[in-house]
Order: sequence, then C-alpha cells, then structure tokens
Amino acid sequence: MNPVDPVDEEAARRHRAKVWGGAERALWRGPADGTAGARLRELADWTDAAGYGGQPLDAYGDGLVEVLERRVAAELGMPAAVFFPTGTMAQQAALRCWAGRTGSPVVALHPLAHPEVHENGAFGAVSGLRTVHPTDAPRLPTAREVRDHPEPFGTLMLELPLRDAGFVLPTWRELTEVVEAARERDAVVHFDGARLWECTTRLGRPLAEIAGLADSVYVSFYKSLGGMSGAALAGPEEVMEEARIWRHRYGGQVFQQYPAALAALRGLDAELPRLPAYTAHARVVADALREAFEEAGAGWFRVHPEPPHTHQFQVWLPYPPETLTAAALAQTEETGTALFRRWSAPGAGGPPGVAYTEITVTEPGLAWTAEDVREAARTFLSYVGRGSADA
Repeated sequence: MNPVDPVDEEAARRHRAKVWGGAERALWRGPADGTAGARLRELADWTDAAGYGGQPLDAYGDGLVEVLERRVAAELGMPAAVFFPTGTMAQQAALRCWAGRTGSPVVALHPLAHPEVHENGAFGAVSGLRTVHPTDAPRLPTAREVRDHPEPFGTLMLELPLRDAGFVLPTWRELTEVVEAARERDAVVHFDGARLWECTTRLGRPLAEIAGLADSVYVSFYKSLGGMSGAALAGPEEVMEEARIWRHRYGGQVFQQYPAALAALRGLDAELPRLPAYTAHARVVADALREAFEEAGAGWFRVHPEPPHTHQFQVWLPYPPETLTAAALAQTEETGTALFRRWSAPGAGGPPGVAYTEITVTEPGLAWTAEDVREAARTFLSYVGRGSADA
C-alpha cells in the first residue's frame, strides 16, 4: 500500500473542517470554525458594544493586555496574572520559577498530562525539568499516591480536568487531600487549568476557591471560552514578575496582541457564565447517546465519564477510526447535522479495533433535545453500517 500523500491528507483535513464548521446543526462551534472575515466582524461588533472600541492599541503587553490580566487575577482570586501567547510557554515559565524557589527541577504530574503527551518533551528539552508520575491510572493521583511516591519532587502539577483521560476531575474532597499531601512533602502545587473555567459544577466551588488551593494556575482563553488564542498565568506578585522575564526569554514578548486579548475578554463576558449550563446539558446528551446505542444494539460502547464531569466527554465505539470519521463526515454532508467529528485510535498499548471521539456541548447544543440526540445517533449508526458493508 502506498503511503498517504501529505498534500491529499491536508486537503482532506480542510474539507472535513469546512463541512463540520458549516453544519446547519451542531452540538458546538469550535474556535476554528467559520471564516476570518465573519470572525473579525463579530469581534469588532462586540468590542464596540462592550466599550473597548476607543481603547488604544497595545504595545509589548500594556493597554488591553493589562486589562485582561487584571480581569483574570480577579476571576481567579489571585494577586496577579500574566498574559502569554501559549499555554506551553506559560507553564514552562511557571515551573522554571518554582524550580528556582524549591531548588528542585522535578515535577510530579500524570503521564497523560498535556506536557507529557502534546509538547514534544518541552520540559526537559527547553527548561531542564524532569518529570515523575505518581500514578498511571486514567485519573488524577490520590493523596496516598502523592504522599508515598518514592522520589522527591519540587512541584506537583495537576491538570484540571485531565483531558486525555476523558476530561475527568476528582471530587472537591479528593482534590483538597491531594493538595494537602503535596504540602506535607514541602512541594509547590501548580494547576494546569487550561479548562479550569468549566470545573465549578463538578467541584461545587467558585473559581477563586478552586484556584486558591494552588500556588499558581495556568488558564487558556480558547479551550473553554472560545477565544482566539493565548493563556494566562496567575499567582503571587513576585512569581509573576519573574514569569514576565521568562516570557521575554522564551520569545513571548509579542509586540501587539489586542485581538487575542479582546477575544479573551469576550469569552470571559459571554462564555464563562454559560459553562454550568453547558455542563448540565452535556449530561443530557451523554444519557441520550447511551440510550440510542443500547436501543440500536450497537454492542460494546462507552460514554466516558458517566455522567460527564464537564461540558466535554468521550464516546468509544468498536470500529476503526477511519470508518467512524467517514460516517460522521457523510452524515453532516448529507443531512446538515454534525453529531460527531473526527475519531481517533487509542494511544500506544490501547486495544485495536476501537476508536474514540470527544464531544463538546456549547450554546448550539442547548437547542438539542434528548430525542434529537437519539435520532442523530441512530442516523450516524446507519452511516457506520453502510461504511462497514462497503468495506
């Protein structure tokens, strides 16, 4: 078999994005959906309506970027916050700062955490940090696992929620016990809170109380809030001042970032208050999918976790990812409904012949009833059956 032409694969990816982004009905609209002109006009309209239209342009992190930093610090109940162009850079800076203060370059985190899976070994290659894993179970570590880990570490990093395990969260009690266990070891606690915004429902606490458990917190502006790009690091004043130095050293002292700052402020105003409603409806969607699969006799499947901990969760089915992605694309092309998007195979060591996809529920999904979801799932399975028969 000849290898896939990378040009053809890129064309296929763009086609899928266009189809799913232009669907008449969808459970969510991603930050990459739509066109540049439409997105810029929408942001400009919001900027004027929100009273930012007359603000001067920023230069090297002042102006609107400072407005955003103060807003994030207030939302998280932290003394200060620093804007970064990427979360990867923000967390490198945070952990470099803490390594200098603790005297330890060792970071304890989960092997499924973002730096271990999606950053090409950046901690070790760029920042001289070393990682250890208190557990490899598909959940956050327990207090006992943190307390009993045989190696010393200077920082405990907790990804909330743990995306690659299914957007899973501990309970509030479990989280506080884990933090206490780290403190007993004289370790600093850093939250990878790329999606921290959506954790309040499961944990039953406001954002500031959740963030207040940690010494520092990173948050993303596009993963839950629908922003354009960018991230923030929040924590003590003196640590944030050092983080600004590391931001410059890492190449993050960008001349102008006002579009990203405005999109982030828009997300804080428009999307943050809606996240609890999205999480509640994600549970309706998850229940309806499970019912549809059971009624259709779909065989082995998983909706994980049940119920969802946030407005995002995983669905697993016993087919190759190519078959399921093709079915999802065909359903959208022929019916205008996007229930699922791209499917993926499990990571190394995962079982063959199964695939999973990630479901997100945002404002468009609130209009879907449970029966709408069941009907769309039944239709999807008919496309899967068609594809399997063709194969």
